[in-house]
Amino acid sequence: MKYAASIEYIADADKVNAHRPAHRAYLTSLVEKDQLFASGPFDDAPGALIVYEAESAAAAEALLRADPFHAAGVFVRWTIRPWKVIFGNPRLLPSV
Repeated sequence: MKYAASIEYIADADKVNAHRPAHRAYLTSLVEKDQLFASGPFDDAPGALIVYEAESAAAAEALLRADPFHAAGVFVRWTIRPWKVIFGNPRLLPSV
């Protein structure tokens, strides 16, 4: 089941940037374990949307809490909701 986490970050861009390499390495490890469907930052405010593949909302939150951004205090608040994919267009996915 997919769980979408809408996450608000701290406003300190320097702190976010300092911890971004570890955060992205963690997300890469989740991709490799099929525990991450998609992620990316918001363009209009500090934060991101991360869609996890997990057995429950609690398991998705455990993935979020294991993120180096969480440990560094970058994540301020978040909501996690179950999300069902009905349509998707692979042509619109960015190449990674």
